[in-house]
Formats: sequence, C-alpha cells, structure tokens
Amino acid sequence: MAGKPNQSDVKSEKTDKPLPAQMVDSEGYRVEVVDIIGRTGVFGEVKQIMVKVLDGRDSGNVIRRNVKGPVKKGDILIMLETEREAKALKSKKPKVRR
Repeated sequence: MAGKPNQSDVKSEKTDKPLPAQMVDSEGYRVEVVDIIGRTGVFGEVKQIMVKVLDGRDSGNVIRRNVKGPVKKGDILIMLETEREAKALKSKKPKVRR
C-alpha cells in the first residue's frame, strides 16, 4: 500500500539516545538573565549574556552564554545544558596611545 506510514512504523531518533540523569524528568534548566554584555554573530543577531543558574547541579553559578532572540534583564530562560560557557567578546575599541 503506497501511502503515509502508520504512527507505529515511524521511529523517533529521540528515543534511541538515552538522556542524562538530570534531564529525565524535565526539559532543561532554568536560568535568570543577570546582564547583557553585547552583540555577536555576523549580523549582530546573537546576544552574549550573563545568566544565573537556578536549577540543577550548577545551581547558583553565573555563566556567560550566547542567545538568539529578544532577551532582557530579569528574564527566565530554559537551557538544555549549563556546563558550556561562551568565549568572552573581544573589544573593538582602539587602544589609546600616549
């Protein structure tokens, strides 16, 4: 029969990989935006922010992350992982010669 496959015939790739123990019950970790550092990306579409981790193993830590989309100070975001940290932005200000 040439038609759409049944739901039972379609296998999800998500079920093939086991999730880490911390993420089995939840979809991610809550973080609060503490500071907006600046913009990055080819067109400036990504913001670099400092966030305070509210849940999980890294609870209480403040880390630097890159996010895309509208973000302001005090927002609560859900991040899938909190172990990685973004590199610091390089300043484009010219150094003053004396």
